Amino acid sequence: MFDLKSISGIFAIVLTFVSYVPYIYETVKGKTKPHIYSWFLWSFVTFIIFGLQIVGNAGIGAWVTFATGVLCLIVFILGARNGERNITLFDTITFILGLVATGIWIFAKQPAISNILIVTINSLAVLPTVRKSWNQPHSETLSTWVIAGVRNILGIIALEQYSILTWLYPVVSLVINALFSLMLIIRRKQLA
Repeated sequence: MFDLKSISGIFAIVLTFVSYVPYIYETVKGKTKPHIYSWFLWSFVTFIIFGLQIVGNAGIGAWVTFATGVLCLIVFILGARNGERNITLFDTITFILGLVATGIWIFAKQPAISNILIVTINSLAVLPTVRKSWNQPHSETLSTWVIAGVRNILGIIALEQYSILTWLYPVVSLVINALFSLMLIIRRKQLA
């Protein structure tokens, strides 16, 4: 028997894959230009967050995070070939800060503190993509970011247990996806 959490989780996983199809397609075609620093950090830390969610008994909600990690890794691999080539000092500093924070996470012995650090790294990872997209708002696939926001709502509903280990990532990700989508829409209109 399926309950609300199972149905929400299944839909969220399906939406994860659906949202990335146009992003991957447009990356292969050269229209979307993923920033490899962002996508490397996202793929790396999303798998760590998945592990922390498993520890926190997130249930099917954790598998939404795992699916996101797999797709972030695919985008990173494709982005290494077809991604953004304009890497700035700001991008590099943000990337290094993310790596340093990851090093600090390794020594944190508290799962809640670890999760806060990892979600912070995940949030910092958006900055190179924001910088790139501010000037080139069409270099991102808007539908992927919008659908990811909806996916996060369903992923939050799908969580079996609610704790800092389980809900922090999808809530912060929802906010980032919504704000980034809004920025893309506004910048596209401004530059039109």
